[in-house]
Amino acid sequence: MVTPENVKHWIEEGLTGATADVVGDGRHFEATVVCSQFAGKSMLEQHRLVYTGLGSKMESAIHALSLRTYTPEQWQSIAS
Repeated sequence: MVTPENVKHWIEEGLTGATADVVGDGRHFEATVVCSQFAGKSMLEQHRLVYTGLGSKMESAIHALSLRTYTPEQWQSIAS
């Protein structure tokens, strides 16, 4: 069974410099991803970066993934 920790690792491995916080039940996951590569990109482009990093795991291991993506600056303003 896929764990949130697996998904976190896969996101961070596939997207250089990203940090991810993932929760889920083994099939459906929610991830908050912070990465400087998101700067200047639309939400759709940001999500595509994450999905590209996950590659075939989106087809084989992860049934559903809900994403919230932020640049480090956006995240800092939300988290403080």
